[in-house]
Amino acid sequence: MKPQNRTVRIALAAILVAAPASIAAASVSHAAATATVVSAAAVGLDDAHKKDIAMQLVSSAENSSLDWKAQYKYIEDIGDGRGYTAGIIGFCSGTGDMLDLVQHYTDLKPGNVLAKYLPALKKVNGTESHTGLGTAFEKDWATAAKDTVFQTAQNDERDRVYFTPAVSQAKADGLRALGQFAYYDAIVMHGPGTDAVSFGGIRKAAMKKAKTPAQGGDEATYLNAFLDARKAAMKTEEAHSDTSRVDTEQRVFLNAKNFDLNPPLKWKVYGDSYAINS
Repeated sequence: MKPQNRTVRIALAAILVAAPASIAAASVSHAAATATVVSAAAVGLDDAHKKDIAMQLVSSAENSSLDWKAQYKYIEDIGDGRGYTAGIIGFCSGTGDMLDLVQHYTDLKPGNVLAKYLPALKKVNGTESHTGLGTAFEKDWATAAKDTVFQTAQNDERDRVYFTPAVSQAKADGLRALGQFAYYDAIVMHGPGTDAVSFGGIRKAAMKKAKTPAQGGDEATYLNAFLDARKAAMKTEEAHSDTSRVDTEQRVFLNAKNFDLNPPLKWKVYGDSYAINS
């Protein structure tokens, strides 16, 4: 055998051996790239109209109303161990986000009607206590809700803590608007932590069952796994044991393959029917 022919044959053999691995790697890269392109090309939840739809969906579950802008004044203790729940996405006195909100409001408008409650909010953080708050705080919250600066503060904190992180993670996972909403609704209820019943833990549990589109997985399969994990987390708390916001809302949209969350939308939460027509 001539040396040059032997060299050529060895080179060809190396190419053939390497080819399957290269093709497999290329396939995974292509799948991830495709998921990214799909997510980028579709209108995301951060589009103004889609975001309004998301807020209406959350409000239907949190406040039994589509009028989410009427919820700036909302405040009550729902008995879930988190103290007061209030505002457009349920800021809680026991979990720190209400404290952050009032601090942000005070940064924007020093001397506002809620600023005097900052010491009390710091003390009750991590508990269900109303000490230093009570009826006076509830009345002052309603007064503050008429202030556009307080409304802006609520919007800012919603975006900083919940909306923007949820949508960013969903886009990175290759999910379209429905998946982005599923992440957002989960982070609103369960918080942005990493334990088993927080958003991070729910996502981790889902990823053990199915690949995200960015990993080359099927979008519907992954979202079903995520919603299953979300339901399991909800059932660990009596206050969240009704899983209709998953079963008769998000799962309805998923079964219809409405990945872009396009109206018309029809769903039920806690047995009540809702619709967004446009």
